[in-house]
Amino acid sequence: MEHVGPVRKSFHDEIDLLDAQVTRMFALVRESLAAATDTFLAGDRELAGLIAQRDTEIDELDIQLEDTVERLLLFQQPMASEFHHLVAVLRVVPELERSGDLAQHIATRAARGLGAEMPPAARGVVEELGSRVVAMWGVAADGFADRDPDVAARLDEADQAVNALARRLWDEVVAADLRTELAMELALVARFYERLGDHARHIARRFRPRARTSPA
Repeated sequence: MEHVGPVRKSFHDEIDLLDAQVTRMFALVRESLAAATDTFLAGDRELAGLIAQRDTEIDELDIQLEDTVERLLLFQQPMASEFHHLVAVLRVVPELERSGDLAQHIATRAARGLGAEMPPAARGVVEELGSRVVAMWGVAADGFADRDPDVAARLDEADQAVNALARRLWDEVVAADLRTELAMELALVARFYERLGDHARHIARRFRPRARTSPA
């Protein structure tokens, strides 16, 4: 196998640590998404506060990871595959940060007690939206870990289903003739879920297959 000197090994170790931190961000976003739907529907203010705390950690990781990638690009000499991976991370991380914000936006609606006013049909659509978006983010996280570019096609299909559900939620809102504030808030929530699906799909398009080390 190709000999790897101490400088290159140190560089590879830093990339491994970088990937572990990105994986942590994926986990935090997915946890927030899973909790956000329940928080919104139940009006759980305490859980909404925990999601806000998690979003702070996501924001901190965003800054830390972008600084690390910029340093590695400036002061190391990455090979083509390493360069592309670092650039992909630089593009993925802001998508993760924005998705954490969107999960928090959904959760903050809990304080207004809107979930209790929703008709059963609309609640069912929100629950399904939450489940499908969390599943999409699980696929995206696995795709990043495996460097699997094929997940993009799967997420394109899943995103279409999320968009259809968002439209269905609006149809339920119109049919129920809800008060204006609740209707507007549910329209926003539907848009938040749509954007979460979009971010998962955008992230998957950044993946490249792992480079194989050639034998000496």
